[in-house]
Amino acid sequence: MVPSLNPVVARLPAGAADSFAGKFTDLACQRVACVLILTSVVLHIAYLIIGCPLDLAPDEAHYWQWSRHLAWSYYSKGPLVAWLIRASCEVFGPLSNALIGSPMFAVRLPAVACHAALLAGWYVLAASTLKSHRAALATVALAMTLPPVIAGAVLMTIDPPFLACWCWAAIGVWKGLRLEEPLPPTPSPKKGGGAGLSPPPFLGEGVGGRGSSLRWWLLAAVCSACGVMAKYPMVLLPCGVFGYLLFTRRSELTRPGFWLFVLGSVVGLVPVLIWNATNDWVTFRHVGTQAAGTGGSGIRWFGPLTYAAGQFAFLIGVWFVVWVAAAWRARRATDSATAFLWWTSVPVWFVFAVASFKASGQINWPAAAYVTGFVLCVAWVRDQLAGPNHKYVARLVSVGIAIGLALSALVHFPGLMRSALASAAGSPTEKDPTPIRKFDPTARLRGWKTLATEVDVIRDRVRSETGEEPLVAGTVWNVPGELGVYCKGHPETYSFGLAMADRHSQYDMWHPNPVADAQAFRGRTFVFVGDGLPADTKVFDRVELAIIVVHREEGVPVAVWWVWVGHGFRGFPEKPLAPGTKRY
Repeated sequence: MVPSLNPVVARLPAGAADSFAGKFTDLACQRVACVLILTSVVLHIAYLIIGCPLDLAPDEAHYWQWSRHLAWSYYSKGPLVAWLIRASCEVFGPLSNALIGSPMFAVRLPAVACHAALLAGWYVLAASTLKSHRAALATVALAMTLPPVIAGAVLMTIDPPFLACWCWAAIGVWKGLRLEEPLPPTPSPKKGGGAGLSPPPFLGEGVGGRGSSLRWWLLAAVCSACGVMAKYPMVLLPCGVFGYLLFTRRSELTRPGFWLFVLGSVVGLVPVLIWNATNDWVTFRHVGTQAAGTGGSGIRWFGPLTYAAGQFAFLIGVWFVVWVAAAWRARRATDSATAFLWWTSVPVWFVFAVASFKASGQINWPAAAYVTGFVLCVAWVRDQLAGPNHKYVARLVSVGIAIGLALSALVHFPGLMRSALASAAGSPTEKDPTPIRKFDPTARLRGWKTLATEVDVIRDRVRSETGEEPLVAGTVWNVPGELGVYCKGHPETYSFGLAMADRHSQYDMWHPNPVADAQAFRGRTFVFVGDGLPADTKVFDRVELAIIVVHREEGVPVAVWWVWVGHGFRGFPEKPLAPGTKRY
């Protein structure tokens, strides 16, 4: 029989029993959070290994291609995503090929690690700012129902490392600021010789002096440097922190901590600047084109409305409403934690809202605003659940959880919705052979292995007929990476995109390439995928009739490609073969 703890608790000094219970509760929250995070990691690893229905997305395959050509930076992004993929493939590549026959698992493993780091960071950030381990546990549990967060655990794009860096940089800033706050005065010694006791610190806050705070600022600086090398909007976090300090704690701007943090962002930009200085500053041209949009000098007057609608969808409606409510309530917050969360969320969101007057952008651009913003949401929900509207808020959150989990399940297992979407899309036609793609966002991640298998058959035939190894290419930038990943032997692949009026890409930076360096490829045979070349061009001596490759799932056409074989490469004309302007 286990002895009761009640007598032990009863013998504790007055007030100690409550303290004991509080510490036990905090410890329990930490353990449950660890179990949740570990469970998420294990389940996602199992998902990637055991029959994952999603091939690498074109972006993922493109970044894998980058990882085979390590550099200080790349055409459109910094180097972190390529470095992480290369490190993972070096360590886990053989295991990935042995388990699933491709490097997909190794490519995506850093996303799982970044997912765990983000969830752990959310816990620490919420516990530090909201001063509640229960709220921190709720933050982790609720975040695990958000489709963008769940998708970030299995898709190795630039967002998983970027958001993890943002979260931990925010933690470093907040902890550094809290440690720089002056300690409360210690009560004078009592006449009896005893001394008063200062209140216990929370998570180390207020202890350790300036030296301890600089360690947290250094963490923020390192995370900021890494974040910039993942995604350039990382520079918005120092801007948000600057606004917070300017309006609430101006004296901090004269101390070294904040400027160490800013220095980290600058250091992260150094490799990007070095690479661009020798590559015609193409990254700045690319980012400038994205910021300017495609509307020339015109203003998109309804751009902010479209932007807000996209964000509403991105956060499945419910959490966008909660974020707006939380941000509105916190706009005049007097407590430092709420103000910090507001300044590192709302202004970041509005930067992209203003940019939407010129460019439509992508739906994930303001994702970083929701890192600290989600903690703000949890605080708002917690307070509302203790108020008169608790029933309505509880129902709203329950609906958000249910929708989030349902959407995540459908995205992870697209077969669950295939029949319904195929019925809604209608029958295939000659003009639209894959109508399901209008409704299924995962279609662009499926069928690449089917395409690669057919390309390999064609490569084998050409090799046996000509006695030489044919080269592999795509007519747009997002195809060659997929062919490099899934074709036998992972061949070096090329892009004809620039000659076909596609936008510039990293393939144009690597030399030799068939568009810029025709002399290095003259006479070679290419197996290329995409639109055909105009009939009156003389890029090849001879081009075979196209082979149409269709990827079907349970009879439903999901993807279709045209595969061509061009013999005797001559080179591309200076003028693009397709109408269009030069785009970055």
